Amino acid sequence: MPPNPETPVLQFSGVHRKYQNVSALDGVSLSIPPGQLLALVGRSGCGKSTLLNLAGAMDFPTSGTVHIDGQSTTGLDDRALTRLRRDKIGFIFQSFQLLPNLTAAENVELPLLLAGQPQARERALERLDRVELDGLGHRYPHQLSGGQMQRVAIARALVHRPRLLLADEPIGNLDSTTGATILTLLRKIVSEEQATIVMATHSPESTAFADRIIEMRDGRITNPS
Repeated sequence: MPPNPETPVLQFSGVHRKYQNVSALDGVSLSIPPGQLLALVGRSGCGKSTLLNLAGAMDFPTSGTVHIDGQSTTGLDDRALTRLRRDKIGFIFQSFQLLPNLTAAENVELPLLLAGQPQARERALERLDRVELDGLGHRYPHQLSGGQMQRVAIARALVHRPRLLLADEPIGNLDSTTGATILTLLRKIVSEEQATIVMATHSPESTAFADRIIEMRDGRITNPS
């Protein structure tokens, strides 16, 4: 069944997250529709990483609810959580997190192989072509530039066609020119594939590519809309 276009891809409702006596998120409510690039900004320790972890079903609220494509993350068993992350969410990291002993194509196809999906290599090569790395699937990470490695990481995040992409400082390890190229690519993915991207960033350049900017301080959203 196709996704309901009216359903928010990500929704936080009154979310609190406490670690012992520290409040990492303090009553966060947020709704993100399909096809939006949202930038999370704020100083270190403001709650951006905690919000991303909850959005990726890697952590869970102390109170309140998180819904991903209409499904609550609370109460799911390990198998259901694995399926939710595998089918609905793609992750893009600052440090790329490519496996050095695998080629670009092998890195991209790995999530499909682990999920037992068919035509893994064909789909991996199609995604590499999508991020303008056609012909480089045979190269290992050490044979690629930083920008090319981040493109491989984006292709891996996209290979199962998730509705939600979570990007943690995706241009943090790149020079400004390469970073702008990566941001342009993310912008195209949102526009052409109706993906939703939540991007945590310290970079003012990144916010220029966003449809919406969420400012955080002390675990709260300071500019609710």
